[in-house]
Amino acid sequence: MIDFFSQNQMYIVLFVVLLVWIGIVGYLMRIDKRVKNLENTFEKGK
Repeated sequence: MIDFFSQNQMYIVLFVVLLVWIGIVGYLMRIDKRVKNLENTFEKGK
């Protein structure tokens, strides 16, 4: 197991960074959806 991690360090780091970016993009998409819903609610209230 330790040999796997020592020989593939670059791929492990790239995988973790990819997961972080996927999480950031998902979070931003969720915030964008909520903001759009709030904007629509605000416009209907006028």
